[in-house]
Amino acid sequence: MSCKEEQKNKSVVSLPYFNSADFTPKWHTPKHKIPAFSFINQSGVSITNKTYEGKIYIADFFFTSCPGICPKLTKNMAAIQDIYMADKDIMLLSHTVMPWRDSVPLLKAYAEKYQVNPEKWNLVTGNKEALYQIARTGYFADEDFTKTQDESNFIHTENFVLVDKQGYIRGVYNGTLEVEVERLKRHIKILKQKV
Repeated sequence: MSCKEEQKNKSVVSLPYFNSADFTPKWHTPKHKIPAFSFINQSGVSITNKTYEGKIYIADFFFTSCPGICPKLTKNMAAIQDIYMADKDIMLLSHTVMPWRDSVPLLKAYAEKYQVNPEKWNLVTGNKEALYQIARTGYFADEDFTKTQDESNFIHTENFVLVDKQGYIRGVYNGTLEVEVERLKRHIKILKQKV
């Protein structure tokens, strides 16, 4: 039996914690929480950790003028939004990696294009250093940085990051792939059962 077949036959009943950028799963040692943040959303409203307190949420990174993976990421986030629209425990958080361009009006136009519900899903901009810091040290979203430590590198990642109600990372998924989005939905179900 291959590893993949074995994984299919095992039913996952709990999720690991991810405490470092190498995404080594830890089953009983949560140490890393998403650090405090404060950004501005598509409506011009301040969004902080308090906004997501007690919520399961999916975070990602994008920019509005991205011609490559971002439209696919946003489309998949929009599908997740639709699935969990009535679920008050689930929220979404998309951070721009081009804050010098992605102003509140641009985020608002992008949100309207993709039918983003501001009660469910925040598209945020703010200080570049703060955004890049949380991407790299909060969500471990910049694989190139872990290799090069070059702070001037532009951040671009296809990851969706699943964060639990306590602020711990519980899963990382390729947001461009349907099979990974399905895995994310299964893992959300597991988190909801544990709460």
